[in-house]
Amino acid sequence: MQILFLNPAGVIGGAERALLDLIASLRQARPAWRLAVIAAADGDLVRAASALGAQASVVAFPRSLAVLGDAGTGPGARARTVGLAGRLAAAAPAIATYRRRLAAAIAALAPDVIHTNGFKMHLLGIWAASRRTSRQTPVLWHMHDFVRTRPLMGPLLRAHARRCAAVVAVSHSVAQDARAALGRHPPIFTVYNAIDLARFAPAGPLLDIDRLAGMPPLGEGGVRVGIVATMARWKGHETFLRALAALPPATPVRGYVIGGPLYQTADSQYSIAELRAVATAMGLGGRIGFTGFVADVAPAMRALDIVVHASMQPEPFGLVIAEAMACGRAVIASAAGGAGELIEDGIDALAQRPGDAPGLARLIEQLAGDRAMRQRLGQAAATASARRFTHARLAADLLPIYRTLTPHAV
Repeated sequence: MQILFLNPAGVIGGAERALLDLIASLRQARPAWRLAVIAAADGDLVRAASALGAQASVVAFPRSLAVLGDAGTGPGARARTVGLAGRLAAAAPAIATYRRRLAAAIAALAPDVIHTNGFKMHLLGIWAASRRTSRQTPVLWHMHDFVRTRPLMGPLLRAHARRCAAVVAVSHSVAQDARAALGRHPPIFTVYNAIDLARFAPAGPLLDIDRLAGMPPLGEGGVRVGIVATMARWKGHETFLRALAALPPATPVRGYVIGGPLYQTADSQYSIAELRAVATAMGLGGRIGFTGFVADVAPAMRALDIVVHASMQPEPFGLVIAEAMACGRAVIASAAGGAGELIEDGIDALAQRPGDAPGLARLIEQLAGDRAMRQRLGQAAATASARRFTHARLAADLLPIYRTLTPHAV
């Protein structure tokens, strides 16, 4: 049995971390299976997949394809989508060339299943697989996002849905959205992500996030509260900053923005300079630090007392929530979409309404002043994560799906 994973990036963001945990899960459950990864750019993903024993290679996107995308919301979102069809048309020759290159790479590997891990690769995997004349390799789409939020990709995926053998959705919310977006076909299975519970654990090294952010050490009694996220515009960075600005001045809190821009897609992300300017305009001054990109977020999470998930839109899954819970942190989560499926409000995390900066400020203030509550939530979160997000559970969920696509699999 050989499974080929297609990923539209070489950096490691949330979908890529989920892919690496998937590979680790299959390695443990089926060590004889051959796993391969083709990434659309070189980067840490390629090296991490190789370290897990997968055959990893790069078939690089041309720039016109790499920057093409329909993600992004907030001010100017409508303007950013204008002309998207024109940019797609302009990129058509490069896409056709890329399809041929990808088809050749797939043919050389001769996989039993093509497992795609992002919107661009969902389509390119279908197009490239169809060039194989000997047989149609089944293509499985792994949905990490809501289809109906995408003005370009949504209709394109629906048009190709009958050529997809199955969909794996990372939450029930994503599964429901995919069914509404794609129609009656293909079959859709909900499979929650797993995380590396040895790496994301309450005990372990701590990152000096004060030094990394260029700030003096936080004084005794201070509470560190941070958002750990990519710089996607819908991740709620401005909501987080507004919440910090709304805290009473005496609240012993320092905020941290942990992360940096990752992807090449145009206009979908904040720059750190943009967020610094927003924080300055809000008068946050020395109350907020920016670490930039952090390759290993587990030590950064352990350095925080409170981890905030502030997404403005329903979250497809909320990998950061699961990881912070596994680290035993007190978590405040925007409980919409898949994120609401991961937590029990008041038991292992606190829930907030997306975009509600005053409500988020009240929860931060509550947790900052109640160390016992932070500890109680963190302990319950670590226990819940150890039960819900194991590699063994992920493999047990996926193996029957692969078997339906390739009955000969063992």
